[in-house]
Amino acid sequence: MTTHAKSHLPKTLDSTKTSKVLVDALENASRRLSSSDAVYQWGHMGQCNVGHLVQSLTGLTSAEIVESVDYQLDEWSEHANDYCPTSGTSVDSLFTTLQQYGLSRSDLIDLEHLSNTDVLKNLPGGFRYLRRNNRHDVSQYMLSFAGLLEGNSL
Repeated sequence: MTTHAKSHLPKTLDSTKTSKVLVDALENASRRLSSSDAVYQWGHMGQCNVGHLVQSLTGLTSAEIVESVDYQLDEWSEHANDYCPTSGTSVDSLFTTLQQYGLSRSDLIDLEHLSNTDVLKNLPGGFRYLRRNNRHDVSQYMLSFAGLLEGNSL
């Protein structure tokens, strides 16, 4: 992998919290999205890009994720921007859990929009833009992200 400016790397790559658990969860979510059995809706908090990763990390169902964010219909990126670790709300508790796995707010925003340039550069065949609401593209992004976390280019 070519070395890039640190500011462009997923925040997780700068963290000592990165673990095999996160890599496994990204790979698991990618496999689930590749299955025709998985329900995928970009606009649904429990069935979107981040929602599928949350399912893999926490074991929550899609319905439980929606319930845990108090049935709000906002995007994960909006919740990430509003996150306050001391508020005690259900959604903030969920974000605290995600941080414990090494994910930052910007990691979640990038995952929701498939926008981290280093993850995109690590895709098989090299850099290309992906569609944030395409399950195949989300699956590829997650595998690329997992590869970066493991230190492997795909």
